[in-house]
Amino acid sequence: MIIIKAKNEIDKMRRGGKILGEIMDELARTIVPGKNTFEIDELAEKLIRSRGGFPIFKGQGEKNNPYPATICASINSEIVHGIPSVKKIIQTGDLFKIDIGMRWENMITDMARTFEVGKVSFKAQKLKEVTKEALQLGIKKIKARIFLEEYSSAVEKYVKKNGFSIVRDLVGHGVGRKLHEDPQIPNFKNGLRGPRLLEGMTLALEPMINAGTAKTKILKDGWTFVTDDGELSAHFENTILVKKNGVEILTPTKLS
Repeated sequence: MIIIKAKNEIDKMRRGGKILGEIMDELARTIVPGKNTFEIDELAEKLIRSRGGFPIFKGQGEKNNPYPATICASINSEIVHGIPSVKKIIQTGDLFKIDIGMRWENMITDMARTFEVGKVSFKAQKLKEVTKEALQLGIKKIKARIFLEEYSSAVEKYVKKNGFSIVRDLVGHGVGRKLHEDPQIPNFKNGLRGPRLLEGMTLALEPMINAGTAKTKILKDGWTFVTDDGELSAHFENTILVKKNGVEILTPTKLS
């Protein structure tokens, strides 16, 4: 069942999402060659807790292998869920992805950005920009009473036009009272119209786009998704509120 959020819940998500966007911008300022991803994760947790929030990714998953960090820190061929480590050093030319979520006043927002580290290849830059634009084009299609497929179709059409592939093993989702709520939100057409969107729904939209094959595999850590062919991947995500004639982006940033 897709949850329609009450006004007070939306207000909390709006304030929490603004804080989360500000935290993402602070993290963006620290992304330089030679920085290890554990340092960025430590800062992310410090910033979240200092604003009265809780890092919602920590402890997610199975009891025998809970996610251990505040952010997902994924580099190059890592699609998502990359675990921060002091051994994981950001280098010039990398595409570096931060996925971060926060519970604030019992409501959750979720977002992701892809960053260029120094000068990157033309392919890396194009992949990042296409992924960002695909999300924006998908968001422009959303308003109350449309079917979810309109979002999925817009993303897929733009990505394919630019010669990239869409990860099919991972999709967006509803968010708010829980990190993962209904509906699942594919970034590709799957032959179904999907649910009709209604005012008050809050959704985490997140295209994950690969330079090569759409196929993925999971590393031995049980978390990190990587491209099957070792090619680059990019990821953008926003939490949005469905409104009568459009959307409100609840996780705005200034730097990405």
